[in-house]
Amino acid sequence: MTMPTRIHRFGLALLCLAVMGGQAIAGQVEIVHTQFISRGGTWQVYTTLRHGDTGWEHYADAWRVVTETGDVLGTRTLFHPHVDEQPFTRFQGGIMIPADTHIVYVEAHDKEHGWSPQRVQVDLRQAKGERFTVQRKE
Repeated sequence: MTMPTRIHRFGLALLCLAVMGGQAIAGQVEIVHTQFISRGGTWQVYTTLRHGDTGWEHYADAWRVVTETGDVLGTRTLFHPHVDEQPFTRFQGGIMIPADTHIVYVEAHDKEHGWSPQRVQVDLRQAKGERFTVQRKE
């Protein structure tokens, strides 16, 4: 094998690794922001997602609120891709969070990768934090 051929193959291999690695990272759904609003014992949750939706085969299709132990408190199913609407915000109301629960997490899902390892921790005792806000309207 000649030297230019080796360099060409090495460069091609690096390019493939870079592209594949970028797809794995870019393919995950991102939680941009979430807002929790307390209303008379239940919560309304607005969550903004960003995802490279490509169509029906690969799109962000859900987000949910879970406790520290993984109990699901509410799920918002997304029934269609948002290819031309990025980022986008969707709402879920009527979420019951036990009074003694102060920390919850918002997780997001896409059809190809499943539940993203990136999630937002929300401290319901705080008015705002990293990627979240909390309002109490009792």
